[in-house]
Amino acid sequence: MEGSGVLCHLTSLPNPCLADAQRFVRWLGKHDYRSWQVLPLTPPDEHGSPYASPTAFAAWPALMEAETEAPMDDDAYWLEDWGLYAAIKEDHDGTPWFAWPTPLRDRDPAALAEYRERANLHVAQQQRFQAAWHQLQQTATEHEVALIGDLPIFVSHDSADVWAHRHLFQLDEAGMPEVVAGVPPDYFSEGGQKWGTVLYRWEAHRREGWRWWRERMKRMLRLFDIVRIDHFRAVHSNWAIPTEDEDARHGWWQDEPAGEPMEVLIDASGPPGRLLAEDLGIIPEEVVALRRRFNLHSGKRQHIGVDRNLSISLYASNTEADHVVYTGTHDNNTTYGWWASLDEETKQRVRRLLQLGETPAEGLIRLAKESNAAMAMFPLQDVLGLGEEARMNTPGTFEGNWRWTFAWSDLPDK
Repeated sequence: MEGSGVLCHLTSLPNPCLADAQRFVRWLGKHDYRSWQVLPLTPPDEHGSPYASPTAFAAWPALMEAETEAPMDDDAYWLEDWGLYAAIKEDHDGTPWFAWPTPLRDRDPAALAEYRERANLHVAQQQRFQAAWHQLQQTATEHEVALIGDLPIFVSHDSADVWAHRHLFQLDEAGMPEVVAGVPPDYFSEGGQKWGTVLYRWEAHRREGWRWWRERMKRMLRLFDIVRIDHFRAVHSNWAIPTEDEDARHGWWQDEPAGEPMEVLIDASGPPGRLLAEDLGIIPEEVVALRRRFNLHSGKRQHIGVDRNLSISLYASNTEADHVVYTGTHDNNTTYGWWASLDEETKQRVRRLLQLGETPAEGLIRLAKESNAAMAMFPLQDVLGLGEEARMNTPGTFEGNWRWTFAWSDLPDK
């Protein structure tokens, strides 16, 4: 990994489809960006977030425009289950699987047989996506742009994976979650964050030889050159929150799986250098040690250095060769929005690092490029110098997220 790249979800394209993605890749290559962090390709939840998707494997049908189909022999593990889930959910007006009639909820073979033909239509959608994605991969290779995809560590309760593999998740006999995932109160959130995604039964995964995780990583590496593991600390321990609680204050740490899934993911990923670890918050030393044990690159966000009363230049010089430095991500304000929220004393610290005529966003981008990190990544909003109105997502909220789009005329020609 080297050079700089851009972070931009496909839904931010003027027309969120793979045809526009082709055009964006050509723009990236022309402007010497060496990578595009696409974020997840999976369908979003009802709030627009692809990080709580109804599938860990399938691509979002709304992105597909191809008429040809590509074979997907390597995806047999999940493809049929996704087709059945999508067909049944469509037939029940979007009702979650745990509210379906009992024979369908519990996967009675006779009940499922009635949906096989309709399921094939959803399988064909995935095959058309695969054909179009192959074309995008070829274009990216021609323009020397690496595609980076995000692997969300959790999936939604209402998902094909939980429906098809209930025993792998912390559910009761009726299929309802005993606890849900999130993070405890910290510097970023007074009440913590309650995501509502289901937690894993690690022992069940262990008994199956971690197949679900192996298949998931293999799928990701067929789609992307590099895979970023979101919320990396969950491969070490997880914050469990009572389902009925409004926030995350009364959760507790479940001290599994203590890094065991990483051995599986590393084994499935093949040659080294294809995995990144999300390491952007307050991470305990034992999780940092786990990342280093597996020689994973990690992300560092510049705003955090300033917010903790550190000099940006000091923060940048502390980046190491195994870091990927970000001006920001999809989960925080744009650099201009962040700048507007700073007090005057902090702004003065930042101004001392700017060159004559340089804006805060331009300065942070330059400092990221000058750092020791293996790669510098910039949200497209920072490249375009946009403010808080272009923010992609505010963690812990459900309204107004994942809506920002750009116009082709916004992109600089030079």
